Amino acid sequence: MRRFFIITNEHKDEGLEVTREIKTYIEKKGGSCRYFVSTKSNWHASNADGSRELPKDAECILVLGGDGTLVRAARDYAGYQIPLIGVNLGTLGYLCELERRTVFSAIDRLFEDEYDIEERMLLGGSGICKGKVQEEKPALNDIVIHRTGASQVINLVVSVNGEYLTTYSADGIILATPTGSTGYSMSAGGPIVDPKAELIVITPINSHDINSKSIVVGSDAVVTIEIAQRRTERDEEADVSFDGDRSVPMGVGDRLVVKRADRNTRILRLNRVSFLQILRKKMQEYHH
Repeated sequence: MRRFFIITNEHKDEGLEVTREIKTYIEKKGGSCRYFVSTKSNWHASNADGSRELPKDAECILVLGGDGTLVRAARDYAGYQIPLIGVNLGTLGYLCELERRTVFSAIDRLFEDEYDIEERMLLGGSGICKGKVQEEKPALNDIVIHRTGASQVINLVVSVNGEYLTTYSADGIILATPTGSTGYSMSAGGPIVDPKAELIVITPINSHDINSKSIVVGSDAVVTIEIAQRRTERDEEADVSFDGDRSVPMGVGDRLVVKRADRNTRILRLNRVSFLQILRKKMQEYHH
């Protein structure tokens, strides 16, 4: 690998110091490197026109920031099938393998093609709002429906492959990939899943029914969630978000259809650090 594209989080790399160091290092080794500064608005003084576009010959996307930056990049560039590797400039995460002090030796190894590629499944979700089908959007972590507006709770009717499964009365619902199982889904009481598994985790948010649990379905399942009427006013409102971004409003009678996306995200791995090792470390931190 010699041709790199960096996506950097402006808040984690102030002044783009690390970004420029890495770019210089790659170019001195005879490689090529362009970078793009990821912001909420995607405008940054150092972003030239077209800098967001992945160079046609790029072989690797280096993501500087944290797990959140990597998740956004994985989703935004999913169509290219270019592997990503994350450089952690914040707290310990599950996805970003490298740190500032290890990034240069990692680049040496990437130049020597010493790496593994881990395939991670993505979800695709499309809303059917007022009878109109919306464009499918991808998510690496999760697709979340969350109540908005005045309603205290919403009724969410869950069907799998066209067959009714259950109705949650809750603040919302999370559909997570194995990668996303350690995020919002976990904090809502969902199970922790090995990220290389292939399945979909369905977790209610603040369910008002004491018996409601997370449900795990196969990766080939098509999950449909309908917002059902709970109040006579039919004024329940909700938002759908994809990896925490791009919210789409929903109302009573609207549906969200979620299934495995037709492409994976490819994560580069250099170290043999297992998911269980990271999990153990996280759990030790939690207990101290």
